[in-house]
Amino acid sequence: MPAQSTPERVGFLGLGIMGSRMAANVARAGFPLTVWTHTAGKAERWAGEHGATAVATPAEAAERSDIVVSMVVDGEQVASVLLGHDGVIEAGRPGLLCVEMSTIAPPDTRRIGAALGERGVRMLDAPVTGSAPRAQEGSLTIMVGGEPEDFARARPLLEAMGGLITHVGDLGQGERLKLINNALGAANAAAVAEALLLAEASGIDLDAFVEVVSSGSGASAQLTLKSGSMREHDYAPLFKTAHMLKDVRLCLEEAQAAGVPFPSAAHARDLLTATMARGLGEQDYAAIIEAAEGLAGRRL
Repeated sequence: MPAQSTPERVGFLGLGIMGSRMAANVARAGFPLTVWTHTAGKAERWAGEHGATAVATPAEAAERSDIVVSMVVDGEQVASVLLGHDGVIEAGRPGLLCVEMSTIAPPDTRRIGAALGERGVRMLDAPVTGSAPRAQEGSLTIMVGGEPEDFARARPLLEAMGGLITHVGDLGQGERLKLINNALGAANAAAVAEALLLAEASGIDLDAFVEVVSSGSGASAQLTLKSGSMREHDYAPLFKTAHMLKDVRLCLEEAQAAGVPFPSAAHARDLLTATMARGLGEQDYAAIIEAAEGLAGRRL
């Protein structure tokens, strides 16, 4: 590990809606940065704009880095970039630290961590909450699972991307907390959609509805963040429906394994599934209003 006064070299894998903004904050914080993403030419363009180095494979990023961040779509992609052909493990060496910031199933996290550990590579799971604007401004909430010493080492890097950064337990516990958080958010979004429809059907002015509820016991982040998009039917993707549905499904798997019912999350799953069936998987999950409208037989 380099001297504390020297920024560690960072490899960043994944430059999507969230990853591109998070990596930009890493570059601005002064970490020597190497980037890779699966879309041909995208890493080179991004690196040219942000003073980073682009490489052709995750293994090359690992060779040039002390810490490797992965921010991709799902467990299959995480396994591919960390353990697959030309993946990080091919350049794995004792002392390399992988910080997995995607949202995947906790059993996958532990399996990948065990495989990396056989090469002496350390791992943290550090999923984030907060949409693209918070990624842009570096104010994400980051929940971290793994060994305390690895968390302490990664903290300066995480502080470049987040505001609230919390160590929540062993490897995989960050993912568990993130899944519960997202399922709760999806359940709240479903409730907001249904409440908006009921208010309008009852003749209540929706501006008044949002103003009053925002100051009362029904207030929520989803009401603040998504009610406008729902009313305008504007689903420009900040967090895609397909990604939210994936997270809710994973949370329900964890709930089943723990023997704890989570019916509000199951309802959100069903509405998100119906939203996907309407061809809105690549749109923001505010599109859940479309499924609620279908059930109600009316449109805002």
